Amino acid sequence: MPWFQIEAPHVSDAQIAEACSRLLAEAKTRICAEPKRVLLLPPDLTRAHSGAGKITELLYRELDAAGAHVEVIPTLGQHVPHTPEENKWMFGSIPEERIFAHDWKNGVTRIGTIPAKLVDETTEGVADWEIPVDLNTKLVEEQWDLIINVGHVVPHEVLGFANHNKNYYIGLGGKDTICASHIAAAVYGIENNLGCLVTPLRACYNWSEVEHLSKYPDVYLQIVMQRDGDNKLVTSGIYVGDDLDTYLNAAKASREQNITLFDNPVKKIVAVMQPDEFRATWVANKAVYRTRMAIADGGELLIIAPGVERFGEQPEVDDLIRKYGYKGTPRTLALYKTEADMQDIPHGVAHLIHGSSEGRFTITYAPGPKISKEEIEQIGYNYASLDEVQKRYDPAVMKEGWNTMPDGEEIFYISTPSAGLWSTREKLLSPTRRDLSETTLKA
Repeated sequence: MPWFQIEAPHVSDAQIAEACSRLLAEAKTRICAEPKRVLLLPPDLTRAHSGAGKITELLYRELDAAGAHVEVIPTLGQHVPHTPEENKWMFGSIPEERIFAHDWKNGVTRIGTIPAKLVDETTEGVADWEIPVDLNTKLVEEQWDLIINVGHVVPHEVLGFANHNKNYYIGLGGKDTICASHIAAAVYGIENNLGCLVTPLRACYNWSEVEHLSKYPDVYLQIVMQRDGDNKLVTSGIYVGDDLDTYLNAAKASREQNITLFDNPVKKIVAVMQPDEFRATWVANKAVYRTRMAIADGGELLIIAPGVERFGEQPEVDDLIRKYGYKGTPRTLALYKTEADMQDIPHGVAHLIHGSSEGRFTITYAPGPKISKEEIEQIGYNYASLDEVQKRYDPAVMKEGWNTMPDGEEIFYISTPSAGLWSTREKLLSPTRRDLSETTLKA
């Protein structure tokens, strides 16, 4: 059973602080009476808008004041580690020496394997390989009295909805785990994953959490956000607990609040990716993922991304994107069968698949000054001048949702694509999409 949850049109800062204190009080009765060593697992800065950094700081302060030794590992996955300045920006007063960067290549320990049989069963045979479970060595080998996962539940391209045990398997996962997971989700189909409570990969993680992680003294604090009457993102739910129902309750709330449905496909969407959160197409392509099910055939997605200065989060992934581009699933999978650099980093291959429109609509990028027109066109996207599009689609003037420009152009404007999912009713409610939330799996 979940521990508790708070739901409101706008959960106040005071209520959030009270929830943090209540979590710690209940943890003393449910997990450890006097936690001396505590690990906090927040998201990285690409989810900073959720307020998870402030929540992490609140938990740290209260635990530190009680005499606990507290450490923080942002659940980076293979994203670029934070700089000290970014840690301060996101986590406030938490000392830099208590914040540790996850090393997805050299800082993990294998604790088990998700069997190929289970992967095959959940994906209906399109993926038939095992998924190694390699997790952060500090998490695995050090003794913790309490582990608190903090995160934002929002529609997600790989796991249906983000957070919960994604913090472990992706956020603190090793290269083999991340690669085997992402390529499995990619071949299953991004549009079969988006907005499903339990995708095949999530079902595998749920099985593994019971099998491999039951000994960990952990609890989840999950945030759900929605837009208020002024179109500002505000916290609408706090969900606390150590079971699957805690996730499902949060994901159901996100499904109701964070998915925008259209009766007809949209001809043009303009999406803005914030420069302090999105510096590579690897993360800025959330604009592609979250809107692709809404865009009409022959339509256009314009991504205004002033902070984008590279393609991949890691050099080898950046090289992969530059070499092969976002040019469709058939081409990408055909190359994957023969190219050694692709086979070395399958999660990069999955990203190339997710970031392609499959030739169905046009993707136009307006990046920062460090990325040229030639570079954008080389990877398969169209290029637009940042200055020109910011003048035409001025964030100070545009309103969330439908806008009609002075020349009559009609566009749908999204200021925070990472906070939701946009789709036609036909696609989201298609009977071909499977949700495994009621399925019990056995390896």
